[in-house]
Amino acid sequence: MLALTMGFPLTTWLFLAAVVGLLCRSLYLHLSSPLAKVPGPFIARFSRWWLAYHGWKGDFHELLTSLHEQYGDVVRIGPNEVVTISPEAVKKIYGAGSQFRKSEWYLPQQGERKFDLFAERDIIIHRNHRRLVNNAYATSSLMELEPYMDSAIAYFMTTLHDVQGQRIDFGLWLQLFAFDVIGEVTFSQRFGLMDAARESEALKQIKKVLRSTSWVGQVPWVYKIHQRLRPVIGNRLALTARNGSLRQFAMDQVHSRILRGSDHRDMLGRFVEINKAKPLEFDEAALVSMTASNIAAGSDTTAISLRSMIYYLLKNPHCLKKLVTEIDEETRGIPCDTVVTYEQANKMPYLQAVMNEALRIHSIVGHSMQRVVPRDGIQIGEYHIPSGTITGTSPYVLGRSEGIYGPDAKKFRPERWLEDGDKYDLWSGYLAFGGASRLCIGKNISWMEMSKVLATLLRNFVVAFADAETGWQEVC
Repeated sequence: MLALTMGFPLTTWLFLAAVVGLLCRSLYLHLSSPLAKVPGPFIARFSRWWLAYHGWKGDFHELLTSLHEQYGDVVRIGPNEVVTISPEAVKKIYGAGSQFRKSEWYLPQQGERKFDLFAERDIIIHRNHRRLVNNAYATSSLMELEPYMDSAIAYFMTTLHDVQGQRIDFGLWLQLFAFDVIGEVTFSQRFGLMDAARESEALKQIKKVLRSTSWVGQVPWVYKIHQRLRPVIGNRLALTARNGSLRQFAMDQVHSRILRGSDHRDMLGRFVEINKAKPLEFDEAALVSMTASNIAAGSDTTAISLRSMIYYLLKNPHCLKKLVTEIDEETRGIPCDTVVTYEQANKMPYLQAVMNEALRIHSIVGHSMQRVVPRDGIQIGEYHIPSGTITGTSPYVLGRSEGIYGPDAKKFRPERWLEDGDKYDLWSGYLAFGGASRLCIGKNISWMEMSKVLATLLRNFVVAFADAETGWQEVC
């Protein structure tokens, strides 16, 4: 035995030991894991790398849709993760008072930042931070910002007048508009993308960050190792731009705004007021973090939602005609070059239904919004999911669930939001802006922006596909 042992290099024995260890772990995960009885693809029992691949590929919404169709309401997608589209479970996970904290999927996004409402995983810290800035995003506060938003919308309409009759990439223009609106309401100055008619470097960085986050979040230990080795290997992950170049862009905008001054009480002005009132709780780093979050989260998401609304309206001409009629009736007697007010938009029930339906059928979030099961575990159907397990749902898949929205769940039908006595609880599958305490703090400003620009656009222009057979093209 001694001679045999000495005949192999130490590295060989270490390799064999590692292989045996992996095999033992795989056997445990396959047979003894508390999740062993939860159905799902075979590979999910052993590795998360297949999830990382789909995150990089950008087809997570399609993957989870097919998995639920194959395995049902509860599916195991990782060694320690299950996803569900059970309305009862979703309410427990994301509802008011939930103790399901965010998972380490959010760790790479927060990085070293101490103040990050989106990525903060500690429930108490998040609650305290949110209280500091809640008033800045309240509807009453945002009404003061409406004139600045009107300025950006009016400029958008003028720009479109200059290119009317031409074939344009309207999806791109919606992106440029949404980014410029953030500049207007946060810094009292548009970023100038509509003038340049092309994406800025900051906008390109945001898209790279989103793609990088999609796959790295599935294997967060990769981020931890990357950060330790970064002094040696340099930066190899695009998502670090959220805490690097994008943060620097926000800082530059903050300094520029302070130097030029403004009589507008914009979002930055409100953040400065909070900083002066509570400098220890909301320091300059927190101020920059909030402005950076406005830039990163408030443009791409809004643009995607607007594209969905317009696409589905064009694909359903009867819905478009009905909406235009409502807009014309509500704004009769008002000059066409006037931007539709938020008050007017809120009086248009079909407009609100169209927006809700577009966000339902094409949520901007395709992956699972991961949460960690608390101490007592959770019962989902016939399965008990123990404490520490990662669980959650995909808003995209949930929004298309026939169990919630009926047999026409995959059909764009705004009328469902206006029908009385509907047996389906429409809101139980609606997580377009998250849920309960983790509801997107920018929901109000996004809703105001989308409702105003959609109504104003359709009042001033006839929008049509350049090619009658145009289909939906998803770009990662």
